[in-house]
Amino acid sequence: MTDDSARGDRTQPMTWLGADAGLPPPPPIGPGGTPPGPAHGGRRRRVALIVAAFLLVNSVLGAWLLARVNSNSTGSPGSAVAGQVEGDKRVGAIAAIVDPAIVDINTFAHVFGAPPGRITPLGAGTGMILTSGGEILTNNHVVNGATKIEVSIEGRPGTSVATVVGVDPAGDVALLQLQGVSGLPTITPAESATVSVGDRVLGIGNALGRGGTPTVVSGSITGVNKDITAGDPGGSSEPLSGMLQTNAQIQPGDSGGALVDTSGHVVGMITAGGASNRSNSGPITGFAIPMEAALGIVDRIRSGEACCPIMVGPRGHIGVAVQPLDPQTGRKLHVSSGALVVGVEPGSPAADAGIAAPAVIQSIGGQAVTSRDTLGTVLHSYVPGQHVAVTWVDAGGTHTKTVVLDTGPAV
Repeated sequence: MTDDSARGDRTQPMTWLGADAGLPPPPPIGPGGTPPGPAHGGRRRRVALIVAAFLLVNSVLGAWLLARVNSNSTGSPGSAVAGQVEGDKRVGAIAAIVDPAIVDINTFAHVFGAPPGRITPLGAGTGMILTSGGEILTNNHVVNGATKIEVSIEGRPGTSVATVVGVDPAGDVALLQLQGVSGLPTITPAESATVSVGDRVLGIGNALGRGGTPTVVSGSITGVNKDITAGDPGGSSEPLSGMLQTNAQIQPGDSGGALVDTSGHVVGMITAGGASNRSNSGPITGFAIPMEAALGIVDRIRSGEACCPIMVGPRGHIGVAVQPLDPQTGRKLHVSSGALVVGVEPGSPAADAGIAAPAVIQSIGGQAVTSRDTLGTVLHSYVPGQHVAVTWVDAGGTHTKTVVLDTGPAV
């Protein structure tokens, strides 16, 4: 799978496609399956929706259907209608193969400072069932920051709780495990190496976080082996390599969903999207992680390969809110680097150790903490229950105490 001429532009960021559960709900579906007006959507940090048209399974078949209608048309209206009916049936048949193994993912988090046990909706996304026993493949950014993950399976009542088996933040892959399920339908992966520009595909997912029957949009592969930077505008981002590019009009909430070929085989995991030009007014461009790459990471997680960047199981947590160290605070506390503590969770390991804002964390377990970001990196190398020494500086001087780590949110 090579396409050297189609290399992506990492200077043009793409948006992760989670759906922000904190925003107002999207408008009801009008006649023909099209929302009557602008819809709200985005990621958990209330990202503005940068896609313009919402295509659902019963509305538009896009470029794929248009190509079939044209190829079957002899110039008469009757032949065009026949081609559309044929296209409808084909798309429906493909979706019927994949839909049962597509799940809705809704995440929740404990908001810093809220009473213990109180959680708030965080976001929504999609997952794919890998095993009948409930292994779920999704994007890391779909579950990032979550303290509770609920999964809805079409045709089954209620929801199932999922735990994080492991994640690869750099590859944007997460493996989840459902609790108390069996006999689930599974996706059929394809070998992404066989994907070529021009191949027809469907995007299937939880568009806009609506839940229910997965939505389906159609298009084609417009690039392979692409390099992009994906993330939240004004927030965190990750460089991603070797991506599949499609013109299927995927939506926020589709992250973790399936990019499917005409045989119903999954060629990629939907991950990011946006307009194809810098004014965000051009055609929609979507990106998916090739399935072979995603499953390669899954195999490493299954093997217990807890080696950077892969993290297996829950991560350690001390319960502080931190910001970059500002020069004024640094001068006041006589430090030039570290993570500035601006809040401490009551009852947390940090609170038990006596850390109080403002303070600057200097090291964890003997590993230097030089910034807010390195604090997360260091903590993620530990698991709940481990005893680690924390060194911090406050107005009273330098302190070191050993704490027992709590369980943190998903990475």
